[in-house]
Amino acid sequence: MGKAGLFDLENHFAFYGAYHSNPVNILIHTLFVWPIFFTGLALFYFTPTIVDLSQSGIFPSGFNHVLVFNYGFLFAIFYGLFYVILDKKAGSLAALLCLACWVGASLLAANLGYSLSWKVVLAVQLFCWTGQFIGHGVFEKRAPALLDNLVQAFLMAPFFVLLEVLQSVFGYEPYPGFHARVEAKIEAEIKEWKDKKQKMI
Repeated sequence: MGKAGLFDLENHFAFYGAYHSNPVNILIHTLFVWPIFFTGLALFYFTPTIVDLSQSGIFPSGFNHVLVFNYGFLFAIFYGLFYVILDKKAGSLAALLCLACWVGASLLAANLGYSLSWKVVLAVQLFCWTGQFIGHGVFEKRAPALLDNLVQAFLMAPFFVLLEVLQSVFGYEPYPGFHARVEAKIEAEIKEWKDKKQKMI
């Protein structure tokens, strides 16, 4: 069953889901959230090294000077561990994706160099964020979740879209009854939001 407080996947998913109930908006986020995460890690590649393991031989030859333990690595590990705590199965897959993004982003940033990397990151971020805002404004017709809870929105976005894909394609749910309970919470939250919106008119 679900966990309490910070690790309550049901409440996290319901919060995020209440802002992403339109199929087109969900598709837009599915396509754009992970590229935002990936390019963010690419920019973090240029942060200071926390532990220098370049001479350790941990990684295969040629990778020791590319895969550095910097803030990008900490960022990916934090996200990955948080997702594993939320749900062991889907969270483990999400953690692997986070690690893969760190490796891929590090390789990309190392090859491009800072002067080109930040331009690529900026272009991708602008494109993806614009797409998401269009998704909210045109299709969802509701402001993004980050305007109400910035930390929760940023933390849950990659995991939310992954769970959406797993549920849609494989019928996966963290435990029996999860999606039914979450859908009920989402419907209640959307109803409350619409009622408040109606009163303001």
